[in-house]
Amino acid sequence: MTESPVVGIIMGSDSDLPTLQDAIAICEQFNVPHEVAIVSAHRTPDRLVHYGKTACDRGLKVIIAGAGGAAHLPGMIASLTPLPVIGVPVKTSTLSGVDSLYSIVQMPRGIPVATVAIGNATNAGLLAVQILAAFDPKLQQQVQEYRNQLKQSVLDKQAQLTDLGYQKYLDRM
Repeated sequence: MTESPVVGIIMGSDSDLPTLQDAIAICEQFNVPHEVAIVSAHRTPDRLVHYGKTACDRGLKVIIAGAGGAAHLPGMIASLTPLPVIGVPVKTSTLSGVDSLYSIVQMPRGIPVATVAIGNATNAGLLAVQILAAFDPKLQQQVQEYRNQLKQSVLDKQAQLTDLGYQKYLDRM
């Protein structure tokens, strides 16, 4: 039997999927059950309302919402659910995602949306995992192991830099 999803990963359009795939990959890496859906704030408002109002009852614990342009999806979903919402501003061709970032980060008092950098769905996935890990010691250990791997990667790079010198190190990049 497949576990019920605890993270909802939603996007305003399928064009946002290439950005949000990094959040999906993080959930998969940490074996966190998740669902992926296209929920347009503007084109499918009834679907948006239904998704937000039923999220808790369906067992979701965190929602990652990515959108570009006006980027209303994260804020609107946050207005419909008491669950934590993580907004991912999607890079746009017109303003490079700055418009999306401003839209997501400028939420009115009382309806917060955690916001990551433009296009940084990896951090959105990690933040969702860390929220869940606060209540799951096994998942918390996985997060710590992940961070230890990051640390070791930096130490390995420093050792290579020391051994090769900066010019040879740059030549290898």
